[in-house]
Amino acid sequence: GWYKTLTSLLSPSRPCSLRGGTLLSEKVGQLMDWTGRRAVIRMNGEKFRRFVKAPPRNYSVVIMFTALQPQRQCGVCKQADDEYQILANSWRYSTAFTNKVFFATVDFDEGSDVFQMLNMNSAPSFIHFPAKGKPKKSDSYELQVRGFAAEQLARWVGDRTDVQIRVIRPPNYAGPLMLGFLLAVIGGLAYLRRNNLEFLYNKNVWAFSALCFCLIMTSGQMWNHIRGPPYAHKNPTTGQVSYIHGSSQAQFVAETHIVLLFNSAVTMGMVLLHEAATSDMDIGKRKIMCVAGIGLVMLFFSWLLSIFRAKYHGYPYSFLLS
Repeated sequence: GWYKTLTSLLSPSRPCSLRGGTLLSEKVGQLMDWTGRRAVIRMNGEKFRRFVKAPPRNYSVVIMFTALQPQRQCGVCKQADDEYQILANSWRYSTAFTNKVFFATVDFDEGSDVFQMLNMNSAPSFIHFPAKGKPKKSDSYELQVRGFAAEQLARWVGDRTDVQIRVIRPPNYAGPLMLGFLLAVIGGLAYLRRNNLEFLYNKNVWAFSALCFCLIMTSGQMWNHIRGPPYAHKNPTTGQVSYIHGSSQAQFVAETHIVLLFNSAVTMGMVLLHEAATSDMDIGKRKIMCVAGIGLVMLFFSWLLSIFRAKYHGYPYSFLLS
């Protein structure tokens, strides 16, 4: 019995286990040291292979694959990086911070071999590398559906790692200051015209205000505020920029601006047609207004339908434009 015990202690497997534990502690110690300096660890191909791909590993790594160099002209990458930094710093300075999850980035110009290894052709992208096993489909963040707001990223990280992160944003006084300025301007104008407030009873003023509100709401601005989608999407390999999302389940900020512009043009066309039919102007001006109104409605409505067809694949109807 003592001989078997002594043999097992001196067997090669025992030193290997010790070496594995030492290597793991070294990796965790190095990651903790980097995180202590910067909440988001910058990785290249060598660091990715050593700390993410190679065993042993008992920690998860959330990586943002991006293209921040100016020549890449990826504006959405910078916006997503700002939110990612907020998320990582919220975790780094949290009282619940542990070495269970680390946050890192791989820039295309510093780790193009990693992009090739993972067959990635777009940025920004977020992938969770679990402590055990390979990433699953759910470990890839649906950026175009959920947006890159830090709160959305925190929910996804919580689903994948069971680590709940309370996002703490730096104070932003721009909104309250703008609201205060707007109220001050309105109050000042009302005071200056305190003896003549007939404009408050002007139907055109209220109609224009209501119309602007409806156009803003129907263009998807509230969805942008809730989900925080990127302004547009640029493929770092081809450089092609997409302003219209190809799915009916998501949208870009630029897309809502385009839809707002098209809806406004259609509305303007309808107003011109109404004025041409009911105004007391001479017949020549009314004909011009009528032609301009028909042109605006037909052109911009056909563009709206083409956007609808691009998002809802298989939609059978079109007008002027296919």
